[in-house]
Amino acid sequence: MKYTHDNPLRVMTLCSGYDSQCLALERLKQDFPEFDYELVAWSEFDPETPNVPLERQPAVVAHNALFPQWADRNLGDMTKIDWSKVPPIDLLFYSTPCQSVSQAGLQHGFTEGSGTRSSIIWNVRDALKTLKPKYACLENVAAMVSSKFLPMFNLWQSEVEKLGYKNFAQILNAKNYGVPQNRERIFLFSIRDDGDDPQYFFPEPFELTTKLADVLEDEVDLKYYLNPVKVNQFVKDNMLMIEKYTRESDEEIKPLPEEMRKFMEEYPDEEFEIVSINVSKA
Repeated sequence: MKYTHDNPLRVMTLCSGYDSQCLALERLKQDFPEFDYELVAWSEFDPETPNVPLERQPAVVAHNALFPQWADRNLGDMTKIDWSKVPPIDLLFYSTPCQSVSQAGLQHGFTEGSGTRSSIIWNVRDALKTLKPKYACLENVAAMVSSKFLPMFNLWQSEVEKLGYKNFAQILNAKNYGVPQNRERIFLFSIRDDGDDPQYFFPEPFELTTKLADVLEDEVDLKYYLNPVKVNQFVKDNMLMIEKYTRESDEEIKPLPEEMRKFMEEYPDEEFEIVSINVSKA
């Protein structure tokens, strides 16, 4: 089936955030002018600020700033959605919370019924069962398929297969696809098996030709800088790596902008010791 202006790809996103998935679809529209899609429904809700009106929650505000045409289609808390009332869709994105599996979190896991943030993935089962989209795509941190959580991930795959889907899973790293960032994520792409033995192939990596400096702005308001105490601690913790990179690369570590240096000097000396980097490439 070809998704065009007359027959757009009907999409729903869960735990939408600002909806990077739709940003990707917007880029697809630029590359293929005949292609089109419609965000039929989306779900974003912050359980930590339940008393804040939905439309004022930060992630919802960000989403509506990017996609104001679909502001009224937010279904809120995905655990309370009546899936029978959701319009038909072709593609379901579900980037459910990673806090309970991420290496930066407590790693309480996502066992069904455990009540962890990440365990709401099991609510997606009802969405797949009722909506029966042709495609579904999970994206999450690579820790979801670590040795600790791989059995649970495989159990989830098994549940999806029972609903009539064929799964394709792979870890992709952003640095292999044009983004100057070392960012691994697990993708699980599921295609409804209508008896035609569906196949899917993940994109092949390609050479990275950009660096972080190529995408950063030259002038940035100081309010966007990280706390210099935290930055300085990061430098101290990663000194050996930074020195090694400096020796082996053609990059020069530039001095701090004068405004940033003044900003750092406002902090009491006892809070941190400024770390200097002076590495010879000889």
